[in-house]
Amino acid sequence: MGDVLAGFHAVWEFESDSVLIRYERGIRTPKLFQALGERRIPLSALEGVTLEPGKRGTVVLRLTPRPGADPLMEAAAGQLKEGCDPYRLVLPAERETLAEYYADELKALLTESGPADRHLVAAPGAPLHFKAYDGKASFDGTSVRFRWSWTGASSAKWKAGDQRFAVADLGGVEWRSPEVFEGHLRLLPRSGGAAAAVQPDQDPASVVFGLGYGPVHESLPFAAAVLAAVRSRGPAPVVPAPARRDPADIAERIRHLGELHQAGLVTDEEFSCKKAELLAEL
Repeated sequence: MGDVLAGFHAVWEFESDSVLIRYERGIRTPKLFQALGERRIPLSALEGVTLEPGKRGTVVLRLTPRPGADPLMEAAAGQLKEGCDPYRLVLPAERETLAEYYADELKALLTESGPADRHLVAAPGAPLHFKAYDGKASFDGTSVRFRWSWTGASSAKWKAGDQRFAVADLGGVEWRSPEVFEGHLRLLPRSGGAAAAVQPDQDPASVVFGLGYGPVHESLPFAAAVLAAVRSRGPAPVVPAPARRDPADIAERIRHLGELHQAGLVTDEEFSCKKAELLAEL
């Protein structure tokens, strides 16, 4: 097709085998769109197109992705607000005829339906990171790391220590939007198990969101990237030895550990063991 349709916050370019979506940058553009930047959606990843009246003199052209075709939408699991749906293009009502033309052209090209057996839309690229309420999460493409915050992490997470999860050991990702109650990102083990029964603030395989922590535009692309890596994982990667820690950081962690010990939240044995582990990182 090779044609372009510009709407609010995005421009769609229709090609013979895909739709290229370029999201605008601006103060009114949803932050998720700005974070995504540009996405190419293969027609094989779509199963439908709709055109409906919008609000205040607009029309909405929407693509319907096949279940499992897009790691971002799979991770979101229906939790995105309507205005943050990356498959919606809002246009002025006077462009309805033009939008209807493109909708009909797309429908004629779609041949697939039902769940996809693999991801067909590219996930956001690593490295990615964001700040949660109780720690910092980072993903380098091969492993996820959680580094706990001494001001927000529970004693259970401090006892467990900072965490590293190889993609090869993971079975999935659970993302609960920070815009709802108990928002969090949980890594699911490859072997399954009862980890989900543990509250996220007590689970070392989870980071907890909060006001200003783990926002959608940071934590959702992160979750999608990890999920895509899990789905396409190969042999477990060889992970290089961690870099030596800053002595000041180690001292601060030992000080906080001592406070937990004095408060009775950490036993003498746990205190001695964890302190030795921290000192060994120097």
